[in-house]
Amino acid sequence: MDKMKRMEELVEQLNRASDAYYNGKGEIMSDFEWDRLFDELKSLEEETQTILEDSPTIQVSKDETVGEKEEHEFLALSLAKTKKIEDLEKWAIGKEIWISWKLDGSTLVVTYDNGKLTKVVTRGDGHVGTNITHLASGIEGILPTIKEKGHVVIRGEVLISYADFETYVMETGEDYANPRNLAAGSLSLKSIDELKDRHLHWIPFTLVHSDKEISSWGDRMAFLEEEGFTVVEHTLVKEPSYKNIQEVIDAYTKRVTSGENPYPVDGLVICYEDVKYAEGGSVTGHHATRSGYAFKWQDESKETKLDHIEWSCAASTITPVAIFEPIQLEGTTVKRASLCNLSECERLGIGAKGTVLSVIKANKIIPKIIHVTKTEGNLEIPEVCPVCGAKTRIQISEESLTKTLKCTNDACPAKQLKKYARFVSKAGMDIDGISEATLARFIGEGWIKNYGDIFRLKAHAEEIAKLDGFGEKSSQNIVDSLEKGRHVDEQKFIYALNIPLVGIDVARKLLSKYHLKELITIASSSEDTEVFSDIDGIGKEKSSSFVRWFQEEENQKNVEDVLSLLEIEESQLEASGSLCKDLTFVVTGDVHHYPNRNALKAYIESQGGKVTGSVSKSTNYLINNDVNSTSSKNQKAKELGIPILSEDEFIEKFVQESV
Repeated sequence: MDKMKRMEELVEQLNRASDAYYNGKGEIMSDFEWDRLFDELKSLEEETQTILEDSPTIQVSKDETVGEKEEHEFLALSLAKTKKIEDLEKWAIGKEIWISWKLDGSTLVVTYDNGKLTKVVTRGDGHVGTNITHLASGIEGILPTIKEKGHVVIRGEVLISYADFETYVMETGEDYANPRNLAAGSLSLKSIDELKDRHLHWIPFTLVHSDKEISSWGDRMAFLEEEGFTVVEHTLVKEPSYKNIQEVIDAYTKRVTSGENPYPVDGLVICYEDVKYAEGGSVTGHHATRSGYAFKWQDESKETKLDHIEWSCAASTITPVAIFEPIQLEGTTVKRASLCNLSECERLGIGAKGTVLSVIKANKIIPKIIHVTKTEGNLEIPEVCPVCGAKTRIQISEESLTKTLKCTNDACPAKQLKKYARFVSKAGMDIDGISEATLARFIGEGWIKNYGDIFRLKAHAEEIAKLDGFGEKSSQNIVDSLEKGRHVDEQKFIYALNIPLVGIDVARKLLSKYHLKELITIASSSEDTEVFSDIDGIGKEKSSSFVRWFQEEENQKNVEDVLSLLEIEESQLEASGSLCKDLTFVVTGDVHHYPNRNALKAYIESQGGKVTGSVSKSTNYLINNDVNSTSSKNQKAKELGIPILSEDEFIEKFVQESV
């Protein structure tokens, strides 16, 4: 192919992928594929000595966030990237460096003057961004005020945790490819309440400027923590040899592959401890040479052959899932990968059995097909839903032009799958051993038509044992989990019902004023749908949604039915005490008296206290049952002279009655 024509194709593909990213919906290209095509384009540009006008190699990024554009006071350029540890070692030149997460969201620059928040601006192209200050109160982590009275500029990443992403998609049925896309698309919202429902978190990753002279990057991060921010996790490497850098990278990588990290990341960042040295580098069109260096994992790629496409129906979307000959990736056996939608199948060139695929585990976690080496036959798109047999239709999104396959039957049982998955989830009824795939199987068998049927599965124990992949032990485990799940508190039950706009926080706020039976009675009979709107944090929209849901006859019947099978534990109404008033706590490690750390946190908040994620000067107490632990939180508390309490000591000091 002509080199110029290939360059034009690459520019078009890469820019289209960028558009999809900033629209917030639809994933046209994986990070792995982006890097591969970007490197190919860069190589061709060097070879031909030609750069096309709209080439992404000379454009930092686009910014389609809705709002007024604003020039950055300090350039917010991108970082040079590598997948080789030797490049990091060479860049470090023996100087002390810090390694931190490369958070996978959208960068926001936040400014404070005289202790007050004055500006929040998206990164944009690094020179000009979009002013979204009006959304600040809807983003967790952006403080309205700080103690420092000078001019302070902070750069951080706004993102959504995996857990919050799954919850949002489950509650709304919206079609977002990943947390990054949802976070990016949320920055164009106008409603603060709608933004809050998405639980965006802003995590600072560097202090850009303060009137104080702070020449150490580590001290700058400590300064932010002292101001009350929860900053990106970071590790100091005093002697940055290849071995020392690799040890730290391996530790972070292990956190990713084990699923311990709650937020999406796409690599690591290294930066100099010596801020003055870092500021002395040159600036290219893309980045400042000493501002930092991004390390992206070298994804292990293997080829395999497609066996068949499994069409998985969840909600109204029928998703293609590639089933291929098993391969070993990142230490695990992989044999299936979601293809997201029909557009992704077309882009890759997915065919029939025997099609040769290249597969990775994106960011060390999610199996992803990145390339088709050889296509065999044609992809057969089902004309009927695999669950109910109704006709299917291809739908094209007006926003992203993404093609998806839909079931036309509004009563299709699979459309309720997400609802049932939330019902049995850990945050809901906490029924262990019943996954979404298991629910889909039971729905297909005709055993589940409402919530109560889940607790009647015991009657199908013998049939479950005979299903392929189950057996008597699995069947008994499910029966045991269902028996355990019959005992649940009010908050988890309300969350499990999958009421629109009613998540954990809303359930907790409703239950701070009324018990479950009272809520149901009021909601079912009230002529005023805004009857709960005076409860702090509820408002008219959430109150109306809650009331309307309970006034539907079918919902009333289902709730009455499932309640007859359960034992509900009443929550504590809004506490009258103030034992923790105006005190800030950090909780770490395991708890023994409380069911979990969230329960301890809820008690502290009910008593007027505040719980934060990191230890700073504003912390009054650190709660850790391992008082003599050498953890970073314990060390920080000791440095600042903050008392470390065991759970027993906390109860003795702040709880009038035993837990």
